[in-house]
Amino acid sequence: MLKYEILLIFHLYNPIKVKEEHIKSSGSSNLTLTPVTEFIIYGFPSLQNYQTLLFCVFLFIYLFSLSGNGIIFLLVLLDQRLQTPMYFFVSHLSFLDMSYTSVTIPKMLAKFSMRLDTISYTACFVQMYMFLSLTATECLLLSVMAYDRYIAICSPLHYTAIMTKRLYIILSAAVWSGGFITPVTVLILALKLPFCGPNIIHHYYCDHPPLLQLACTNTSFNVAVGSSIGAFILLISFTLVIISYIKIILIVLKINSNDGRRKAFSTCASHFTVVNIFFLPLIFMYVRPTASYSSDVDSLVAMFYTVLTPMMNPIIYSLRNKDINIAFRKKINFKSVR
Repeated sequence: MLKYEILLIFHLYNPIKVKEEHIKSSGSSNLTLTPVTEFIIYGFPSLQNYQTLLFCVFLFIYLFSLSGNGIIFLLVLLDQRLQTPMYFFVSHLSFLDMSYTSVTIPKMLAKFSMRLDTISYTACFVQMYMFLSLTATECLLLSVMAYDRYIAICSPLHYTAIMTKRLYIILSAAVWSGGFITPVTVLILALKLPFCGPNIIHHYYCDHPPLLQLACTNTSFNVAVGSSIGAFILLISFTLVIISYIKIILIVLKINSNDGRRKAFSTCASHFTVVNIFFLPLIFMYVRPTASYSSDVDSLVAMFYTVLTPMMNPIIYSLRNKDINIAFRKKINFKSVR
């Protein structure tokens, strides 16, 4: 009993060393540790005294993201003039962002307002899988949207012939299916890991890197598989986006009109800024060894793609768009501004 208590106390300060001790002792003694049935979402350790402020900030961000993305999704669905490939993909992005934020932020709000910081074992892994799936789906969708913009700007006369309804439906189906299939291997491998304590997740939602830190065994294989899959999805998607925007910029430079060139550059720059805010923190988080995990740094970095990007997407992609504004005014019975 004394040995068990010493091991648990030592585990809190040196989880990697205790895994080794546990593995060594398991073959020579009857020492067993109780399996974890729930996890504690710690999150923002340096801001524990600002729970009310955090609740207000995240509630505002969540409501803004839901309302902005929800309006765009409904407008594209209801307005016939927005039934084009570009807005079709934008509506998918809006639905993704609503789903994306709903996976993580409600649990954060419950923690900040009611101190409900526990999450069951099953719910934690469901949250991790849904988050990884939606993240992979958004990566693929952003690359498809960049390709769509490339065709529209670089080959405008052939756009309708290339981007047919059949093609963009196939692309959207591939994006969603690919996004939800990709993390299955990571989930299965993580579910096979033993979790015997401690159960404190130093992050504000259940994510793959912090969960691996709590496993009572060697997780190097999980790290290698997770990093490989993350690198494949993130780097391939980001490379396709980069190539598309480089080709778009080269075409824009050939525009004779200064106003036309300025407008095109403004649009491309805003889109590319949001893409960078989304992709670069993700690459930092998932394409690296878990040994470099830092709860404070990673919680801050994760804010960019879990909170900031879903809030900015409605502004950058749609609310500044003339067609969206006209459709919005039409739906609330105002005169359209020509």
